[in-house]
Amino acid sequence: MKNKALQLPLQTFSLIAGFMVWVILSSLMPFIKEEIYLTSNQLTLVTAIPVILGSVLRIPIGYWTNRFGARKLFSISFMLLLFPIFYISQANSLTDLVIGGLFLGISGAVFSVGVTSLPKYYPKERHGFINGIYGAGNVGTAITTFAAPVIATQLGWKTTVQFYLILVLAVSLLNFLLGDRNEPKVVTPLSQQIRSVYKNQKLWFLSLFYFLTFGSFVAFTVYLPNFLVAQFGLTKIDAGMRTAGFIVLATVFRPIGGWLGDKYNTFKILMVVFTGLTLSGILLAFNPTLSLYSVGCLTVAIFAGVGNGAIFKLLPLYFSKQAGIANGIVSAMGGLGGFFPPLMLTFLYNLTGHYAIGFMALSQVASACLILVIWMYFQERLTVSNRGVKNTDKTIMLVE
Repeated sequence: MKNKALQLPLQTFSLIAGFMVWVILSSLMPFIKEEIYLTSNQLTLVTAIPVILGSVLRIPIGYWTNRFGARKLFSISFMLLLFPIFYISQANSLTDLVIGGLFLGISGAVFSVGVTSLPKYYPKERHGFINGIYGAGNVGTAITTFAAPVIATQLGWKTTVQFYLILVLAVSLLNFLLGDRNEPKVVTPLSQQIRSVYKNQKLWFLSLFYFLTFGSFVAFTVYLPNFLVAQFGLTKIDAGMRTAGFIVLATVFRPIGGWLGDKYNTFKILMVVFTGLTLSGILLAFNPTLSLYSVGCLTVAIFAGVGNGAIFKLLPLYFSKQAGIANGIVSAMGGLGGFFPPLMLTFLYNLTGHYAIGFMALSQVASACLILVIWMYFQERLTVSNRGVKNTDKTIMLVE
């Protein structure tokens, strides 16, 4: 039992470390571009590239966690990260950054491990809060975004990257020694699990919601450090601190979102979230001053954080028997939601000279999600009514 109680702090610390590694390139980009020439499109590609593998790998990693346990997945994943981290520290070209950044995505993919493993240790009425606590590992991006530029100013960006070799080796050993060797396993074949969920429209609705909420978090995290320097003329350290503030705020509100999902109707929470993101996108689209832009970004952080926590309250309830694959698919979509916006913003800026259309697209996607949430809310109420179940104003899930 003692070993089981250790899994939440151990896995949360592992996610913090993973997210610290995931944003190395975006956090250090103002330094990297001084030594390696990159066009604006290449710069955006390099900062976004770790998101690709970090998103796609979440699907098999979710499945493998169910089959082999979090201990093995965390240990192996962090050991594999030694290669891309060292490779990036020796990079001298765009190609080096792209190759290293692609495999750096493993550090973002480990998110699927905890959201699949941890619900096994807690009752369903606590899943939202527990996954919210684990998801607070997002703070790892804030640590790197704030600390890496400070260290790089003194020691250079390549030496700063090499410090992460020590971190990933330590985390791999911690999981190997302290991870739960007796975690319950699910050995259902992958193809069978996929067939059991891919026709379920709830899976794709939740994927869209997470595409927006977590995608917003990732997109702003990787885009803001260089954007604030280029657009508003901030220093590298100032831009890093402001980005870290965005990350911390989103991270703090993630467990709050999970707790709210446990306590109240999760659909109503998401209605507020998508209304807030709609209004924030409109504000940012008007190309405001730094002060108003900061307000818009921080508002996105709050609602994205709450949304991230609330969505992972719903997943274990809808997909208790297919948690690994469902968590993997939804979290993969969230990661991809962070890949496309930076590329789109750069493309639109090069085409039009401003970012208004890109931020308005954020607003429109949020509006579409709001409509879908309202529809799901009334569909759930109708189902409950037809079955003659008393509605207690808490989310009543029909486990499939």
